[in-house]
Amino acid sequence: MGGIPVDAVEALARLRALGLSAADAQTLCNHLEDAERRGKHTHGFARVPWLEAQALDPSARPVCLGTQDGVERWDGAGALGYLVLAAVCDRIVSTRPDGPRLVVAGRCFPTGVLGYWVRQLAGAGYVAVLTATSPRRLPHPDGGPPLTGTNPLAIGVPSSSGDPVVVDVSMGAVTHGDVLTGRAQAADLVPFGGEQAHKAFALAVGLELLVGALAGPESGAVLLAVRPEHDPVPAFRALAAGLRLPGDA
Repeated sequence: MGGIPVDAVEALARLRALGLSAADAQTLCNHLEDAERRGKHTHGFARVPWLEAQALDPSARPVCLGTQDGVERWDGAGALGYLVLAAVCDRIVSTRPDGPRLVVAGRCFPTGVLGYWVRQLAGAGYVAVLTATSPRRLPHPDGGPPLTGTNPLAIGVPSSSGDPVVVDVSMGAVTHGDVLTGRAQAADLVPFGGEQAHKAFALAVGLELLVGALAGPESGAVLLAVRPEHDPVPAFRALAAGLRLPGDA
């Protein structure tokens, strides 16, 4: 295992060396490269050494279990969560459902930058809301052992006037990526908000239990994608009067 790759060429080569297929390695590399471009370096090429240290089955494929009671269910089946969400998003974009699509993915980890996935769906014309759980990392604001994952929540809203608005917020004061890369200590991984940390913790608990109730006991993801009825983004951008909005480059 080496250090952090210097560019996408090295990252792709090292992902291929893990035994991933050319298509899967490229899918994963595209995600990491996008994180780098957007300044999310802890979720970019820095994840390659971490992936190299994981026990993974490079031949595992996510499985769509079908739709029941309006819910499309997937099983990660040992595949990296990146590849599970890539397959989910590809299916939505290719089938182009007219009605809402609610997707529950069990055994789906790691999922990377959730904003990346909702941005793809917003680019295809869908409002998308996505959350995903992780190993338990956040303690109660009063202390104690970790109780929830960092449990990010991402929302993508398309617009006829240009780029979508993409919101992607983790419930941690720092990310696990900050700890992996040495930018923060494990003790810094607490709910964000300081004296108001109970609010982030409440969201983390709600998302933890929401995903757990729908996806099962292991880390999972829940996604809602639906065609918008209105286009509120242009008016909101005008109201912001040139201020940077979440997800802007």
